[in-house]
Amino acid sequence: MKRRRLVLAPLAAGAATLALPARAQATTRIVYGYTAVTDFASVFVAVEEGYFKKRNLEVEPKFIPLNSTIPAAIQSDSLQIGGPTPSVYLQSVDGGLDHVVVGGGGLTAKSQTGYAVVGRAGTGIRSAQDFVGKKVGVPGLGAFLHVGFRGWLKQSGVDYKKVNFIEASFPQHGDLLRGGSLDAVVTADPFMARILDSGAGYVASYYGTFLTEGMPTILHTARRDWVAKNQAAARGFREALVEAAAFINKPANEARLRAIIGKYIKVPPEVLAKMQISPPGPVIVEKQLDYWVGLMKDQEMLRTDPKVATLIAR
Repeated sequence: MKRRRLVLAPLAAGAATLALPARAQATTRIVYGYTAVTDFASVFVAVEEGYFKKRNLEVEPKFIPLNSTIPAAIQSDSLQIGGPTPSVYLQSVDGGLDHVVVGGGGLTAKSQTGYAVVGRAGTGIRSAQDFVGKKVGVPGLGAFLHVGFRGWLKQSGVDYKKVNFIEASFPQHGDLLRGGSLDAVVTADPFMARILDSGAGYVASYYGTFLTEGMPTILHTARRDWVAKNQAAARGFREALVEAAAFINKPANEARLRAIIGKYIKVPPEVLAKMQISPPGPVIVEKQLDYWVGLMKDQEMLRTDPKVATLIAR
């Protein structure tokens, strides 16, 4: 028997060609480091509402107990992007890490009462002068809450070097107050609400209202070499934050927003319902970094003069 060969005739001009499936754009995986505060709401929303996914980003939020450890985790590639406070970020750059800002989280606001310095019940601490000689817990030495509180003390005529600052993560604050290990804590919701509800402490001052409005409380940062290799991913990350900010700013989305935040910072509904949510600021500009550089220089926290224009990924 003769074996027949199948011969394909050349396609005539204008005939339909065999359609090949388009190559899917590769997905970039990002482990993102956050701490348990509402300033990260835009990241949580971008994950849950699919804003990252539609830009081919697979973002895995990872809880980090102390904000001050985030730059080291980024440097080691345990995190590809993380959310240090501006002061933690600028100190890491001052120390030699080549990290850049991809976007921003929450913003300062004069109406913000979601963080404060909380005195231990019975201490009677109220004024800035009352903190001299006291033990004050902060959720990260050199982080936003610590630097802002020291700025408030200095503005109030108090030498912050006469205050004993002790690093303690947010979840420890209530127990350390109740046990008498600390006289006060610089803390934030939802942990602050729990402390107040339990009677372990009281608000001594909403000190943060002295800060200039519209300044970033969280920066989304990455290694410069990672951004150079993943420019589309870095841009997509920022674009997703912009879309998430629009979601956050719509009053109709508040119930959904609070449910999303609760998933990541693990708070009961009754606490979540009372929490103040930081306004989002997804795009960072030079004057915002300049503000923090000035505040930190005033506290002798920087050895160099950072060129902020080179620190923002374009």
